Amino acid sequence: MTGPDLDDAAQPRTSARGRRAHKPRPPLGALEERIGHRFDDQDLLTRALTHTSKASGRGGSYQRLEFLGDRVLGLAVADRLYGAFPDADEGDLSRRLAALVRRETCAVVAAAWEVGPHLILGQGEVMGGGRRNQTILADVCEAILGAIYLDAGFDAARAVVEAHFRPGEPNAAPRGRDAKSALQEWAMGRSLPIPTYEVVERTGPDHAPRFRIAVLVEGLEPGHGDGTSKRIAEQAAAQALLEREGIGASPEVGSTETA
Repeated sequence: MTGPDLDDAAQPRTSARGRRAHKPRPPLGALEERIGHRFDDQDLLTRALTHTSKASGRGGSYQRLEFLGDRVLGLAVADRLYGAFPDADEGDLSRRLAALVRRETCAVVAAAWEVGPHLILGQGEVMGGGRRNQTILADVCEAILGAIYLDAGFDAARAVVEAHFRPGEPNAAPRGRDAKSALQEWAMGRSLPIPTYEVVERTGPDHAPRFRIAVLVEGLEPGHGDGTSKRIAEQAAAQALLEREGIGASPEVGSTETA
């Protein structure tokens, strides 16, 4: 009876979790095809995919591109809505705009692009499920739009927005009002002050925070919500209050958070 091969036994065993953490990223060409834009400067796309936990220096992450992409997205969507709904008033256009540019919608678009495997994350973010983190996906979606704008101009970025942020689709345009808007309109209809939101608790590291937020409406007990961003937590708090008080129907958008 022979013993185990010493060379094999001496090799370090890598856990399945460790193998997943070190899985090589797929080529960017497939991602560019799904987005619908080929980058002349592919370094822009790489930066748009780089989280602060893996960036070298303050300008090495997607944060500055995210800032730019947020504005590019807003202008492209506003321009499209203005032409698509000539009879809509400012309030209707604003609600449609808010639904299309909200972070949850951006996360849905990033997931459709299958951005997750391409993300450049620090080890902690990888092990913590960063490739599925809705806040990261939303940020990267906006950063990619900013990168496209720098790479090829506004028309190229607008073409991508028009292809993926479509009014009337269930994951984009609202079928009803989001929770914050519904609560605000209810309060205003009763001559109450506009609801206010307060951060009750902030936990987690800077790169992956969690917020607990209270919404305050005159005459009602506060509603509370949790989320990975203030916006998500505010929507959750507003929806919790609406449901608790039986105010209208449950909003169809604006408060879900997917792990």
